[in-house]
Amino acid sequence: MAVTAAMIKELRELTGVGMSACKNALVETDGNIEEAIEVLRKQGLANAAKKAGRIAAEGISYAYITEDNSVGVVVEVNSETDFVAKNDLFKTFVNNVAVQVSGSDAKDVEELFTEKWVEDGDKTVKDALTEKISVIGENLNIRRFAKVVNDGNSYLVSYIHAGGKIAVLVEMATQSKDDAVFTAGKNIAMQIASMNPKFVATSDVPEDFIAHEKEVLMEQAKNDPKNANKPENILEKMLTGKLNKELKDFCLLEQEYVLGDKISVGQYLKEVSKEIGTDVTVKSFIRFETGEGIEKKNENFAEEVAKAMQ
Repeated sequence: MAVTAAMIKELRELTGVGMSACKNALVETDGNIEEAIEVLRKQGLANAAKKAGRIAAEGISYAYITEDNSVGVVVEVNSETDFVAKNDLFKTFVNNVAVQVSGSDAKDVEELFTEKWVEDGDKTVKDALTEKISVIGENLNIRRFAKVVNDGNSYLVSYIHAGGKIAVLVEMATQSKDDAVFTAGKNIAMQIASMNPKFVATSDVPEDFIAHEKEVLMEQAKNDPKNANKPENILEKMLTGKLNKELKDFCLLEQEYVLGDKISVGQYLKEVSKEIGTDVTVKSFIRFETGEGIEKKNENFAEEVAKAMQ
């Protein structure tokens, strides 16, 4: 595949790496953006793990919890423009999609499309989406959803950031319904929105993920001129501390609590548990960021206007 200026520009925006290095990485990976990011990471030139989520697309990520706290849902519905994403008609549709999912047994969007629409049983969800596309005048897409069913030993809390740029659902493991649990859950949800952890605790990190990160760190070390004459077994010892630090960044309970004074999220929850007299921790969480992983449509506004006038 021919490497274009637009591809180089996109990779540069994602990684902050210079044009030349971006071009070389794209040439090496035959134009594959994700593989090029990995090449740059291994060269120590890009911290893609923190920046890859900046890919932009429009729409809303939305979190919904039933009144009895028995079911929590996170959905992402995309639109072509941010203008439509702020439209009340679109927002209502997204809310209805979340309500639909809360009562659904669908395993994926394709299954969801075949169900009777919660607002009108004479239509399917797909029919409702097609109708909204016609009314709004933009292509819309129910991209994904996730659902948590409360087993009676949890408390569900949600948080929506920046009007739907990020939506978070937290499943707090606790027997308590104290207001302090809700407050803690909201604080943890904001932590997740801000710091984007991948796992609840280090014990949840799969071996293949650790192996991949070790490979990346090893390649970075080998590409560092300061390590040119060091044997691999020495490099592995050097990487242990770095890997442990990185894993803490990926794990919610190990992260530094952003609203606290140099304590971890886990320590904060221990303080909450002591305050209310019963254990409170995080069982699971879901975080959707609108447009993550979607290549944003690159349009020239002047050309678009000219086409419309023709």
